[in-house]
Amino acid sequence: MKTYSIVIHPSEEVIEEVKQMKELLAKKIGWYNSKNSLAHITVNEFERDEKELEKIKVKLTEITKYFHPQEVTFESFNTFPNGAFFLAPNAESKQYLKQIMTSVNQKFPYPTKIKSNEPHISIGRRIQPEKIEIAKKLFGENPNITFNCNTIALRVFNNKRKQFDIIETFPFLGEKPQELIQGSLF
Repeated sequence: MKTYSIVIHPSEEVIEEVKQMKELLAKKIGWYNSKNSLAHITVNEFERDEKELEKIKVKLTEITKYFHPQEVTFESFNTFPNGAFFLAPNAESKQYLKQIMTSVNQKFPYPTKIKSNEPHISIGRRIQPEKIEIAKKLFGENPNITFNCNTIALRVFNNKRKQFDIIETFPFLGEKPQELIQGSLF
């Protein structure tokens, strides 16, 4: 069994911008969880046998072909009680991202270990409270990070690097479901 995750995949520019934020924070507080993780929005995490990978890819292609791309904006920093420090989306983006996450989790036919329904981009996880305060001061100004949300990615956990590697991305095609198309013909 391997550990996989499905994530909403931001643009390369956003990935680079978040990487710079993580580096800056590491200079102030030292190493921390998620420091080396590329920017993403977790949808779920699951374990499956590698032989099921092609079926999983087919299912993700089916799911994403009906999603419509939309620009999303992350305009504040926030924290969770577990020591996570993250970028938070504005209200409109949060609603859109939650719809994508909920839809993937409802249509994904495999059992999951983790399901996320709170869209965010982690800067760090399991950071001690005093270091969270340093992060808040360091990033006092609200960010303005925007990208066209148009892709999810399937990732596999790399045991050597202790990070997830992207296996494949699945674009949002904005197709209309067949039932709607057939219903509109009559």
